[in-house]
Amino acid sequence: MEREPRRTAADRLVGILDQGLRTVFGDDAPRRASPARDIDDGELSLRGRRLAGALMRVNHTGEVCAQALYEGQAATAAAGQARDALLAAANEEHDHLGWCRERLEELEGRPSVLNPAFYAASFALGAAAGLLGERISLGFVEATEDEVCRHLDRHLERLPEEDRKSRAILAAMREDESRHGNEALRSGGVAFPSPVKRLMRLASRAMTESAYRI
Repeated sequence: MEREPRRTAADRLVGILDQGLRTVFGDDAPRRASPARDIDDGELSLRGRRLAGALMRVNHTGEVCAQALYEGQAATAAAGQARDALLAAANEEHDHLGWCRERLEELEGRPSVLNPAFYAASFALGAAAGLLGERISLGFVEATEDEVCRHLDRHLERLPEEDRKSRAILAAMREDESRHGNEALRSGGVAFPSPVKRLMRLASRAMTESAYRI
């Protein structure tokens, strides 16, 4: 049996750039069907549609960042259980990205123009976390997913009641995110202290406010 050629640093860099471009600008179909697929859309007013579109733009940007965080961590993490878990979670985040993009298009909304910058910053942050070791990297996953769940809860409260499709998508995403966080802790992740989580919350809100408007 022929041995698979070893990937060079240049090969890995090309792969990272390709993944980033596909995340920010691509339209790859999600692996799992959207939770909203079989749900009839409610009658949304123009104001309600605009609100839902703005919120789903934020959620789409959040999934761009999530992809970047996981890819960044996987790029620098040592091979092993933690890296495999990061890549598996990234696959589910890819589904979330596709669901949000599809719903955003249905609402006649557009992705945030800031997505390339958010992807680059999130990838760098994830790569830095990956360099700090397995337990810190997994703890970073838990802290991130905890904030994502809080964010999704806020959006579920703000979405128009009639927007059953967006609600179904966010509810399914929340279930996945909560599981990712719990699995990270069970795999040996360090629980981050409250001050660190507060800083992460401030950074998250800066992203959401920017993506909501731009």
